[in-house]
Amino acid sequence: MNAVIKTGGKQYLVSEKSVIFVEKLDVNEGDKVVFDEVLMIDSKVGNPYIAKASVEGTVLKQGKGKKIRVFKYKQKDRSHRKTQGHRQPYTKIEITKING
Repeated sequence: MNAVIKTGGKQYLVSEKSVIFVEKLDVNEGDKVVFDEVLMIDSKVGNPYIAKASVEGTVLKQGKGKKIRVFKYKQKDRSHRKTQGHRQPYTKIEITKING
């Protein structure tokens, strides 16, 4: 059984036992998470969400992604150069049950 859920402004295609990386959620490792914004289950489509449907998961890890470098500069002006790094925080979740 597959489902499409919405969290953190993004949509994810999930199935039972799948592991996903979502935008950081304010939960601890080992906690249960319930996603109520279910857009689709198999071929049943909601408008915009399916009523009384939910997806349950368990938090495996809180972490940060790989570091990316952001380099800003002004063309033909050697005094305006700036390098900046960023690591995006994430939450790793294993989907345990799809209700609906």
